[in-house]
Amino acid sequence: MKYEGTIIRPPSEAYSLLLQVTVGCSHNLCTFCETYKGKKFRIKSVEEIREDILEAGRYRNIQRVFLCDGDALMIPQAKLTEIIRMIKSEIKGVERISTYGNAKSALKKTPEELAELCELGLNMVYLGVETGSEVLLRRIRKGVTVAQTIEAGRRIKKAGMLLSVTVILGLGGIERSTEHALETAKVLTAIDPDYVGALTLMLIPGTPIYDEYKSGQLPQPDQFGYLTELSMIISHADFTDCFFTANHASNYLPIRARLPQDKEHVIELINRIISGADKSMLRPEHLRAL
Repeated sequence: MKYEGTIIRPPSEAYSLLLQVTVGCSHNLCTFCETYKGKKFRIKSVEEIREDILEAGRYRNIQRVFLCDGDALMIPQAKLTEIIRMIKSEIKGVERISTYGNAKSALKKTPEELAELCELGLNMVYLGVETGSEVLLRRIRKGVTVAQTIEAGRRIKKAGMLLSVTVILGLGGIERSTEHALETAKVLTAIDPDYVGALTLMLIPGTPIYDEYKSGQLPQPDQFGYLTELSMIISHADFTDCFFTANHASNYLPIRARLPQDKEHVIELINRIISGADKSMLRPEHLRAL
């Protein structure tokens, strides 16, 4: 398999075949992210991708394929359907194909195109929501509005795909912490995703948001402030059936919950830890990571 640059994937794709079909991110402007800064976005040729697929076809027990890098949904429909068909025909036993997506690329696909991708085998999309605050979406240069984010999420779900969204605790700093949590809960309720992953902001040198923090423009909550945001999001979001996690390496307190069934229990747990203010219950700072 041929890879260009550092490859990242969601934690739940740990055992998936990582197939790089694009290089970099089609947006690549988010102020908190440095992942693709050294890459110029491009879509790999069908020949490059076919070579990797044929190689993977010689392996055994490949049940899941994850399409890298940041945004395979940006691939034109005819080419993306060709890639999915190749995967299904050449790699025997594949049960799920998934990819990162962003709201802009999801909205470039018609509902019919998304439904076609799902029917062919693209079963799951990971969508970066980050925040439900219109102000913060502009500040982090996400490139979409709240309404566009909601429409993209709903469109993916309506196509029949599983939808996993991420949100980031701390994006509003102390000043907009409550706004960030409550508005994010509203967006999650409106989208009603199958999975939610809550991460905690990592301030990476070289990113614009790090510069904001260092200059004093974005003072951050302490560990219990981040947990307060998490509790508020869970408290105010309503889901039909969602697996909600905050067990990423960036988080101070690992949480896994099925919502709404576990809602009261997990809120009580988080609030009890906040009230106790016992930092020994939390992941140490030096163990936090992307």
